[in-house]
Amino acid sequence: MTTTETVPAAAGLSRRLLGQETLIVLGLSLGASALYAYIDFARSVTAPTSLKSQTANLNGSLAPGRPWFDLAFQLFNIGTALVPVALVGYLLLREGSSIRQLGFDLTRPGFDFSRGLLVAAGIGGSGLALYLGAHALGANLTVVPSSLPDVWWRIPVLILSAAQNAVVEEVIVVGYLTRRLQQLGWSWRATVIASALLRGSYHLYQGVGGFVGNVVMGLIFCWLYRRWRRVAPLATAHTLIDSVAFVGYVLLAGHVSWLPT
Repeated sequence: MTTTETVPAAAGLSRRLLGQETLIVLGLSLGASALYAYIDFARSVTAPTSLKSQTANLNGSLAPGRPWFDLAFQLFNIGTALVPVALVGYLLLREGSSIRQLGFDLTRPGFDFSRGLLVAAGIGGSGLALYLGAHALGANLTVVPSSLPDVWWRIPVLILSAAQNAVVEEVIVVGYLTRRLQQLGWSWRATVIASALLRGSYHLYQGVGGFVGNVVMGLIFCWLYRRWRRVAPLATAHTLIDSVAFVGYVLLAGHVSWLPT
């Protein structure tokens, strides 16, 4: 896709309706998360304690001491978080397209996994270094990827949570949002900046490091999407990055000195 390419118009939908639709989708998903993150970050920076002494818990128990109810709540949250992705799929069908137009399908599994693995290897290590640096400078909260109890379903739920995060973010923030903004007449550059800033915004609850790191990740992912025209390898990469972070924390926390806990 070049900067002069245009995305097909949504049949029967005015720019006004497309704009309203986009705001509703974001309001039901990551746009609301971004607003919450701004409020939470303001709470953190105005707290009497430093950022690095505060924690951002990503996967915590939802029914402490009651593992079966905890599992039920975890699976419920993962499933309902995917509803906006189903909404995006429906909205694309309504315009005569489909979610496959975003490259979110199983038609190229080898390509998606190999490219996703390479991207995860490149971004995962640099992202960890950025987090550790920001934390050392006091610009980031201590991120706790998991505080789930030590039960049999902990690792599977963490991997499912990683996959859910990846699917929601890449389908909505990369595939859907870039398509809609271009249909609304935005330039590719403005579209990429908006997508990257949104990604950074809903990670701001982690601190400045979380914001900056995810803005950079958003710019890279948009560039790769423009090149590959597929969301699937990006979702694969994101799943791998989060899975390693979640499971790695469970295995390493308290056993290595360099990992903040």
